[in-house]
Amino acid sequence: MKAVVQQWYTHPAVRAALTDLADYRPTLATAIEIQQVPAPTFAERPRSLLVSQRMQALGLHDVEVDDLGNVYGRRPGSTARPGLLISAHLDTVFPADTDLSIRYEGERVYGPGIGDNSAGVAGLLRLAEMYQRFDLPNTSDIWFVANVGEEGLGDLRGMRRVVERLRTRLSTVVVIEGCDFGSLHHQAIGVRRFRIEATGPGGHSWGNFGTPSAIHVLVRLAARLTELQVPSSPRTTFNIGTISGGTSVNTIAQHANMLLDLRSVSSAALTDLVNEVYRLVEEVALEYPDVHIQLTKVGDRPSGAIPREHPLVQAAVAAYQMVGAQISFQQSSTDANIPLSLGMPAVCVGLTDGGNAHRTDEYILPFNLSRGMQALLLLSLAANTLETI
Repeated sequence: MKAVVQQWYTHPAVRAALTDLADYRPTLATAIEIQQVPAPTFAERPRSLLVSQRMQALGLHDVEVDDLGNVYGRRPGSTARPGLLISAHLDTVFPADTDLSIRYEGERVYGPGIGDNSAGVAGLLRLAEMYQRFDLPNTSDIWFVANVGEEGLGDLRGMRRVVERLRTRLSTVVVIEGCDFGSLHHQAIGVRRFRIEATGPGGHSWGNFGTPSAIHVLVRLAARLTELQVPSSPRTTFNIGTISGGTSVNTIAQHANMLLDLRSVSSAALTDLVNEVYRLVEEVALEYPDVHIQLTKVGDRPSGAIPREHPLVQAAVAAYQMVGAQISFQQSSTDANIPLSLGMPAVCVGLTDGGNAHRTDEYILPFNLSRGMQALLLLSLAANTLETI
């Protein structure tokens, strides 16, 4: 694949596009424009409309926003073979009323969601612009898609819909994240998420002392969950993300709930962990018959992988090495989980460096957007021609 990427690198039209991408400022400007539009998971539509307008202005075909808020745009290929999907997720973890002010400090640009994933969506649009402006060759269709529901309880619902809709028209998937320049994700970890709710009789903290409290029962369960033994290899993790409930300081809680996140690179290890959680829930429920405990699955991200030797992975390695990146192979949960779980070749790549993701002081180092975009362009060209090699 190195030779294929090298061939594209010397193509006259591609050289012109790479020179244009050497200036990171247009990509940064687009990232900030996108970042300024709130897009919490399940409420991405205002950002969807902005991206749709940008795709229409670029002259992409079949531009559409579906009922979930996914935005589609197509660049027709020269053949009818299954094509390439390039995607970036629209949603952020921040509520709609979050202060989205941008702050510049040294080489850093700060702003909630600027890296995850405003820079990724900007990269998607900038890549489409390169294909259109320089009339770059693509043998099969390229679908540029900005999808919803990647974060939190979105449970990859946007990508599920995209793949369901386009699956027979696709051969390869490239997912863009704004940060982690040089990181390649070709192994998708499985994730299960649960809401655990406890409901009891409640009462006054003095007058009804001794009545089971939903909060007391839930924290006892939580304590047992934290003592779960999980393997370090295959890597397996758990986390209680939130606990909430109760009415006041002097009220025995009638209701409480928590959210539990379980992950593993091994589907078997993840299944074992899920079974242990069910066992502990049943155990605590028997100890407190006056409190009803309900466990509800609220997230199910399937696992999947392609080998490091796969041509798509090797194309990504060659593209990023061509621009001087140090390659770091990662296992993660991204939109690539969906195609990988269905046996479709997919990778997830990052565009620049940054930090503090999912925090209001999130930042990126924008100068690396130039190299990230150049690598993404070379990868897309190679990925679109994999079947012809």
